[in-house]
Amino acid sequence: MGATKTEHFSDAQNQIAIIAKALGHPARIAIIEYLLKINECICGDIVNELPLAQPTVSQHLKELKNAGIIKGNISGNAICYCIDEKTIDILNSYFLNITQTISKSKCC
Repeated sequence: MGATKTEHFSDAQNQIAIIAKALGHPARIAIIEYLLKINECICGDIVNELPLAQPTVSQHLKELKNAGIIKGNISGNAICYCIDEKTIDILNSYFLNITQTISKSKCC
């Protein structure tokens, strides 16, 4: 299998691709929706909300955190997770640009 050659793309393009890849699983979407509903929680609460084993939930949380979509703070022997607003702002700007460009387009 060939290399992805990410060095040929801009930092912004690579950043959006990383975020989009992290969003590419329904369990991660469910985690984000749960965090938005609760506004902050610990890992155990998330495990109780999903039909997945704790190690699987932890792996999904790790992917979301690595992409910058969520952030976590240690609270005792648990980690409290919440949405990282900066990354959501990046996505919002990206899709707003697409929406504005499409609305001006005369394509098909």
